[in-house]
Amino acid sequence: MATNVHPEALPRRPARPATRSWTLTRAELRIPGLVLLLESTLFLTVSMLAASIAPAYDYAGGAISELGAIPETALLFNASLTLVGVLNAAGGLWWHRAHRRTWLTTTFILAGAGAVGAGLIPLGTSDLHGLFALVAFAFFNLEAVGSAAVLHGPMRAISALAGVVGLAFLLLMIIGDAGNPAVFGPIGHGGAERMIAYPVMIWLLAFGGYLMAGGTDTEELS
Repeated sequence: MATNVHPEALPRRPARPATRSWTLTRAELRIPGLVLLLESTLFLTVSMLAASIAPAYDYAGGAISELGAIPETALLFNASLTLVGVLNAAGGLWWHRAHRRTWLTTTFILAGAGAVGAGLIPLGTSDLHGLFALVAFAFFNLEAVGSAAVLHGPMRAISALAGVVGLAFLLLMIIGDAGNPAVFGPIGHGGAERMIAYPVMIWLLAFGGYLMAGGTDTEELS
């Protein structure tokens, strides 16, 4: 025997969370954008100034970390490198609130940890410096490649290109330091290191500005 049931008496299916687009978090994205822009500006500016101050510093032959071992520039460079690491981790953690990819946020944290470790343990004080520097070199570029996976449009291509270039030169540096310095060619070890660090820092400048503008050309989140 059929009975009539009022529609409001039927159990309701829980509403599905609305798809959340990055275009809805424009104000939130300005914070990690500013942090990442400041981080990259700090690194590029201080490394340039320190290289100009350090007596007889060799751009081609000298490692970037030598600026942290020269008395005239040690405090400036090591303090800035430590701060760069903190800002990278902080920016990545804040950006996590938008993309929710734990694996991507982990690359930002590890890159930051590498920079902090390399700043707190300067070149020549312990073999741990080289390990921290390697972690920083690898994960700064991996964070750029990983970011490309959650971006669309020109910023995806820029992110991937910056990370791939850095990782390629990281491999070149490993080969050269393993006993085959000829692979560095005319740019030397110092030039190879800068090709690991500078493209990704320039990417962070662009990416920071992109997030500050709202990061509207990104995939939707659900």
